[in-house]
Amino acid sequence: MAAMLRPRFARALQSGSSDREVRVTLDPAKTLAVIPPDFIGLGYEISSVARPGLLNARNSIYVQLVRTLGARGVIRVGGNTSDYSSYSATGQPLSSPEGKAGSVVNDAVLRDLGSFLDATGWKLIWGLNLGNGTLDNAIAEAKAVTAASGESLLAFEIGNEPDLFPRHQGHRRTGYGYDDYLREYRAFRDALRKAIPNIAFAGPDVADATDWVTRFAVDEGKDIKLLTHHYYREGQNPTSSIDKLLHTDPKLAPILEKLRTAAESCGVPYRICETNSFSGGGKPGVSDTLAAAVWVLDFMFTLASAGCAGVNMETGVNQRGFISSYSPIGDDEQGHYWAAPEYYGMLAFAQSGAGRIIGSAIDSGNKNITAYATQPSKDRTVLTLINKERSFEGNVVIDAPKSFRSGSVVRLSGPSLGSKSGITLGDAAVSSAGSWKPAREEEVRRTRTGLRVRVPAASAAIVTLHA
Repeated sequence: MAAMLRPRFARALQSGSSDREVRVTLDPAKTLAVIPPDFIGLGYEISSVARPGLLNARNSIYVQLVRTLGARGVIRVGGNTSDYSSYSATGQPLSSPEGKAGSVVNDAVLRDLGSFLDATGWKLIWGLNLGNGTLDNAIAEAKAVTAASGESLLAFEIGNEPDLFPRHQGHRRTGYGYDDYLREYRAFRDALRKAIPNIAFAGPDVADATDWVTRFAVDEGKDIKLLTHHYYREGQNPTSSIDKLLHTDPKLAPILEKLRTAAESCGVPYRICETNSFSGGGKPGVSDTLAAAVWVLDFMFTLASAGCAGVNMETGVNQRGFISSYSPIGDDEQGHYWAAPEYYGMLAFAQSGAGRIIGSAIDSGNKNITAYATQPSKDRTVLTLINKERSFEGNVVIDAPKSFRSGSVVRLSGPSLGSKSGITLGDAAVSSAGSWKPAREEEVRRTRTGLRVRVPAASAAIVTLHA
């Protein structure tokens, strides 16, 4: 994992912008953070993995959809259903919503998962049942997951959102706190390590209690591979709108600052290992639109700029037993899969490439436009311009060093922010086989005042500058 670096966020300067012109200044000498090669990830409820045939090397379209997002990445399996689940080597697999019979994974679905990891080249974080499971079953499950995933296994988590255990019937009493969790975590950890000597752990996998991460970094930082935390904009409710999604969440920056500080204190990276727009499966008409694609592109850059080592976007069957509207990968539960709107935002982020996030400042007045610059290699800089306005068309002037003489633009676009279809990247849709390549790349040339790029409302422009 890349070393954690203190972020310096690009800020709108609030002065000097005309009604139609936005200016971006690049400073390649500054390194704000580093994007690791496995930054992009997907997250699954264990109930989703319990469905035979889904995460399987023979599911060629699904494999390709994952590989199109990147040659390296991280699959995280956990969610609320993991704390109601169990392992049975030869038992019948069962996918069940939280609080019901409890999902069951067996050796067959775990072997399928291992083949899927081999086919995609992605790593695995696996969550064990601390909520209502037994230590003996957790050990048996961990051994089976280790055998099935081999070198693809990154780490185990012990419990999902333990800070919310008192809210889940049958998990823990009212008043259950960090000290209680740490005691239980260590009991599981010690027994698991005795059974599997080289086992690696991540945690504490909290929903809201960021202070648990700070304390966990002190107590377990020398023993773990990752600090993990979840994030959602809010729970699904009538106020979960496109406008809310596309404007700054005031609680996010303080969370990220605390996580960065905790990570730096122990030298262990942090990962937002479960996240998406609105919890509970998302908000239809918001989480499944172009707005979600634009949001996730900006969100992933926000995390990366704050030194986050990676993000796992939830997809597929949720804890309530239905396909979430925010799923990046569409699924009709009849064996058909496709790139849903949010996928396009993730794919746009992937075009920035792993490497340095360099200094940038944007003068956008009061417009909801952001800019992020990365340098995957010495001779290539990628500037991502995101226009979250409904009607304002931005004419962006890029003030870059004169060594950048030309560039090309690939656009993320769709009919409107509320569109559920017609979304493209580089004027191309992801194919029915799960692959993608741009159909159009516009040329950008330097003018007397700088490199100029038009960024229409409700769109993003990925500008690759060539030295």
